[in-house]
Amino acid sequence: MSDRVKFLLKEADMPKAWYNIQADLPEPLPPVLHPGTKQPIGPEDLAAIFPMAVIQQEVSTEREIEIPKPVRQIYRQWRPSPLFRARRLEKVLDTPARIYYKYEGVSPAGSHKPNTSIPQAFYNKEEGVKRICTETGAGQWGSSLALAGSLFGLEVQVFMVKVSFQQKPYRRTFMETFGAQCIASPSELTESGRAILQQHPDSTGSLGIAISEAVEMAVKTPNSKYALGSVLNHVLLHQTVTGLEAQKQMEMADDYPDVVVGCVGGGSNFGGIAFPFLGERLRKKKKIEFVAVEPAACPTLTKGLYAYDFGDTAHLTPLVKMFTLGSTFVPPGFHAGGLRYHGMAPLISHLTKLGYINPRAFHQTECFAAGILFAKAEGIIPAPEANHAVKGAIEEALKCKEEGVSRTILFNLCGHGHFDMQAYRDYMDGKLVDQAYDESELAMALSGLPSVE
Repeated sequence: MSDRVKFLLKEADMPKAWYNIQADLPEPLPPVLHPGTKQPIGPEDLAAIFPMAVIQQEVSTEREIEIPKPVRQIYRQWRPSPLFRARRLEKVLDTPARIYYKYEGVSPAGSHKPNTSIPQAFYNKEEGVKRICTETGAGQWGSSLALAGSLFGLEVQVFMVKVSFQQKPYRRTFMETFGAQCIASPSELTESGRAILQQHPDSTGSLGIAISEAVEMAVKTPNSKYALGSVLNHVLLHQTVTGLEAQKQMEMADDYPDVVVGCVGGGSNFGGIAFPFLGERLRKKKKIEFVAVEPAACPTLTKGLYAYDFGDTAHLTPLVKMFTLGSTFVPPGFHAGGLRYHGMAPLISHLTKLGYINPRAFHQTECFAAGILFAKAEGIIPAPEANHAVKGAIEEALKCKEEGVSRTILFNLCGHGHFDMQAYRDYMDGKLVDQAYDESELAMALSGLPSVE
């Protein structure tokens, strides 16, 4: 075998269609329910929030959905993204495992998020929308939608979880550079924000709260729609461009993954790398293990319940069946802001419940340690979120060493950490601690799950 470390596709090899795993599910997803009637909703019930093209993708069961040419033209700026063989990391770990990572930090926003922000902006523009409202945790999604809004001439309003707004001022600057408005959430601009601040004036915020504010603003403002950067089916669909490219690149490497690893908060980057391979497992019975790594301080898959719940704190969204910690749960302000969501993508939740995905949870200090080990070996500083995938891949590689077997491990390095140097500084100075969620708050949030018969 050669000592090749980088696998690059030509622009002509970029996928022309996204992969929709709903076509291959062994059991269909539980229906989305109306929050009032608790009955299944139709596309018209979502029309106030999303453009119709996005709604159609949300419910589609077609295996392939064409990527519009204008979207592919913009994708070309950074896609296809590179796949690397982590040979130096393998040597440091002294493992017989073969480790590969798909690097999404080459996008203009520095993460995988433009894979869905670009098509969502395109579909909104096509429908005549003038303004998109959204939320963001770590700022990766807000940055990506700000970029997309600029490219398509759309106004963008971003409600950023307050603790991340304070931790990451350069993310706000990034968004405003592209013309977006960035607001710390909870805010005084919305009824849902004011209600939270009245009860908890010092609230650090949560993605659930920020979603409530963005949805409320979108519904109340003319010519506005809402956009979400994770969780929903159409978002995970758009992200599969990553896994589809990785399949071709693994062929170039004359290899195939035994284990696919990704970090999970809402589920978009994990679904993006894993679903094309998981589809092959479902269709062709290929033996592949899928490991979803989440933060121990917000352990949705490992400690949550599989139940119907709201996607936001103010209960403005429909009810979806997912692993959840409860819509009112507010996690501690650990540094992986993109992984602080109370719920999980319905598709990932469903496949986890069916036994196809194995969840793992790690604390932030051990993830930062893994990220620094990776950076010293491979020369890329990962985002705090991506450090969870790095940690998961390292654990799988060390397991190979312990068992004396060689397996192929593929993980998604979903973004770089260049905006997160303060978090790394805090870790190096011993100021970064492992934060535990409040057990009583979790119990209360879970006890408040809506009753659905």
